[in-house]
Amino acid sequence: MNTYTEAIEYLYSRLPVFTRDGASAYKKDLDRTLELCAALDNPQHKFKTIHVGGTNGKGSSSHMLAAILSSAGYKTGLYTSPHLVDFRERVRINGEMISEQFVVDYVNTQRDLIEAVKPSFFEATVAMAFDYFAQERVDIAIIEVGLGGRLDSTNIISPEVALITNIGMDHMNLLGDTIQEIAHEKAGIIKANTPIVISEFDPLTAPVFEAKAEELEAPLIFADQVYKAERTSKEYNYQSIHITGPAMSNTIKLDLTGSYQLKNIVGVLAIVDQIRKIGFDVAIDAIETGLANVQRLTGFQGRWQTISIDPLIICDTGHNEDGIREVVKNLQEVSYRKLHVVIGAMKDKDLDHMLPFLPKDAIYYFSNPDMPRAMTAEELQEKAANYGLLGKSLGSVHHALEVAKGAFQRGDLIFVGGSNFVVAEVLQSLT
Repeated sequence: MNTYTEAIEYLYSRLPVFTRDGASAYKKDLDRTLELCAALDNPQHKFKTIHVGGTNGKGSSSHMLAAILSSAGYKTGLYTSPHLVDFRERVRINGEMISEQFVVDYVNTQRDLIEAVKPSFFEATVAMAFDYFAQERVDIAIIEVGLGGRLDSTNIISPEVALITNIGMDHMNLLGDTIQEIAHEKAGIIKANTPIVISEFDPLTAPVFEAKAEELEAPLIFADQVYKAERTSKEYNYQSIHITGPAMSNTIKLDLTGSYQLKNIVGVLAIVDQIRKIGFDVAIDAIETGLANVQRLTGFQGRWQTISIDPLIICDTGHNEDGIREVVKNLQEVSYRKLHVVIGAMKDKDLDHMLPFLPKDAIYYFSNPDMPRAMTAEELQEKAANYGLLGKSLGSVHHALEVAKGAFQRGDLIFVGGSNFVVAEVLQSLT
């Protein structure tokens, strides 16, 4: 491989990719990841980690933690997925994306190994990230679970502490049909004698976490029983949140404006308490600086993000029941004359857990992202009509957005969402 484009094309074309292929790319064991990392001299054991899982909120929480730790002066790795615009968003150190040259070199030097092990795309990139963090000697890395927890490729680490944000109905075809079954899969990241923070107490899932933590003698903290977060004001580019908790009563600014961040922030602060106990010096000003500048410090995008003021366009990657409920809650906080919704979905999504919650008084612009796993705009329009959601089937995301912009009048709001990949295509068109 001579170029970065060739290296990425090789990884995408040769390996099963969940975002493209769906369930067939989800490998239900850790064997290939362990084999790849063993050949790389087990880089995952050469730096400290924080493991972050959950249905919704794990991306936001991971980025908040990375922003805080880098603000505290630590060389901080961050592994997340999927990416929205550039593959290299998945692997960062102090906000800087992995270099194109490292990706090229990794593919060139590990090509025989990759051909022999036949990993999924995710497995290959997890091993690449761990190798990069080890070579760069990060002080700590935030590792976001890809899917589930127990059998996720990232689950070969031995973290200092783990965080589970929330449990919701998503990927039921892979993780289970009940909230308890899904919680069991997520609880798979709990390790022996390792503190586990759960962002929000839920009577349905708490017993699952309590049983697992007890079995493994892992100290268990429900963050919302330790910290309280209350929004005091909101601007379009930040919200002010009053935090009360152990030896803390502060109002801080957070540059992620979704109301659901109130649930995430308590989990983040409870994790900070835990890593302080093992010697990380994280002062309150590092927390304040980090949270006020999450997007600038980490490159985070796509979470209740205002991408244009005139016309007013907001995007959010929420794509399951809890995610959509939060989107609707945030929409109710915006004053607008008419709501235009540019939406798309994947074929394997259970839309009965999404469509009933969307507002019926909006105009919908149904689209299909440019990938084989996408549901056609026509099929989405048909399914949405059963729930009283009416609009036009418009093919590509770009075309749907252009039609929505054409219909926009002063005082309206265009919302873009339904899938990571709809948001990704809109963000890509802005670069």
